[in-house]
Amino acid sequence: MRNVVLGFLGTQLDSGKKRGWRPTVSLCEVDGFPVDRLELLYDSKFSRLAHGIKRDVEEASPDTEVLLHRMDMENPWDLEEVYAKLYDFAQTYGFDEDRERYHIHLTTGTHVGQICWFLLSESRHIPAALIQTGPPRGENTNGTFDLIDLDLSRYDALQQRFDQQSREYGDLLKGGIETRNAPYNALIDRIEQVAGQSDAPILLQGESGTGKSELALRIYELKLQRRRVKGRLVQVNCATLRGGSAVATLFGQRRSHTGQPGTERSGLLREADGGVLFLDEIDELGLEEQALLLHAIETGRYYPLGSDSEVTSKFQVIAGASQDLMALAADGKFRIDLLSRLNLWTFRLPPLRDRPEDMEANLRFELTRAEKALGTRVGFNADAAEAWLRFAKAPSTKWPGNFRDFSGAVLRLCTLAPRGRITRAQVEDEISTLERRWRAADGNADGKLVAEYVDTALDLFDIAQLAQTLRICQASSSVSDAGRKLFEVSREERKTRNDSDRLRKYLLKFGLTWDEISKR
Repeated sequence: MRNVVLGFLGTQLDSGKKRGWRPTVSLCEVDGFPVDRLELLYDSKFSRLAHGIKRDVEEASPDTEVLLHRMDMENPWDLEEVYAKLYDFAQTYGFDEDRERYHIHLTTGTHVGQICWFLLSESRHIPAALIQTGPPRGENTNGTFDLIDLDLSRYDALQQRFDQQSREYGDLLKGGIETRNAPYNALIDRIEQVAGQSDAPILLQGESGTGKSELALRIYELKLQRRRVKGRLVQVNCATLRGGSAVATLFGQRRSHTGQPGTERSGLLREADGGVLFLDEIDELGLEEQALLLHAIETGRYYPLGSDSEVTSKFQVIAGASQDLMALAADGKFRIDLLSRLNLWTFRLPPLRDRPEDMEANLRFELTRAEKALGTRVGFNADAAEAWLRFAKAPSTKWPGNFRDFSGAVLRLCTLAPRGRITRAQVEDEISTLERRWRAADGNADGKLVAEYVDTALDLFDIAQLAQTLRICQASSSVSDAGRKLFEVSREERKTRNDSDRLRKYLLKFGLTWDEISKR
């Protein structure tokens, strides 16, 4: 493999003004590092020096081929100009890595030139290692020579350091919880990548209670550590923004708008300047506020309520939503242009029921949090822990409130634990409490669904039965399909199996028809 070195002519150093040391010539005299070809870049103003260095290198190292490349710079300290010219040089060079090893000599040229060399090498636009040389010192008459390869895979200690730092950032985003669910861990790894390298909006979607607010706080802390923000985290629950006060709360208000003292406010967007604005439950924000918010996110400018002067605020955005924003946009309930601005990076947090592997780790985390809140040590008896985890992991345990339910249950267990030990009897009582609450919530959902179709009062028995029938009808392609699902068992005992007719007669008891249900 031939060694090829690229470098700038040193207009000061190569003239020999420093101890007579000329780095470009000395580089070609290094023992153990033969330079087969030297590509020397120079400005036409220093053409005489460049040709002199070429002659001296060929004399000192006859086996070195020296090629001169004229590269005139209007301003060698202009980063944009220097990078563009070096980039163009690299694009047209024609690297042959099968036959040649490439190196960049960093010692010569301006600091801006050195930065550009580094960037092009690090990005592999120039597939080269870096060389740094220095003048002779003391007994070292040949000068110093250091070879730096930016392929980090060859530096085990450095790679381990980067891996460790990446794990620490991942632990930060997971709140220190040792999660085992593979899809969730992959999600966290991707969020760590995006949050650490991008200032673009981040959209967190997921059921209520899946941890969107806590994750938003941790993303902010990561951005703070990575120095991507300097300001504070400003959190707003968009579900609370209603009526005329919504605009004033977000964008601020001038006293002139009301004429009343004490009515002037800066607004949450202004408070988020230089930091992060977390828009929780953004799916609850009104369409008018969505339009104003879109303009502020895109331009960093907006008008406070009652003001004729624009205010500037530069902030990053994290948005949280429990509902499907695409479905809302299709129904005209969410602006598609705002969604397009927010969903460059969309992350869907899985519900707790889809993460059974993480129940034990989250239980330990919640126990620690409850202990801090109560100021006492609490633990599970062995049979109690086994019963709780069996219930928590069971496919039939849906955890409709996700971590809100889970955290609340653990806190109740810890609060009522006799002498700091959670018993099997306690766990069974807590399980009964949760199941009773969930059944009641399901009952309310049944009542809401039935109320959409029936105006008259019904018995609880009829509400539960009709609600289940309505859900199956809504999920079925035809009245026959719905009938087969509803009468799957009893139809086997009947001589005639007209499921469609049975379903129509049942619906007619409540004044309903199949067409009425299927069109909704």
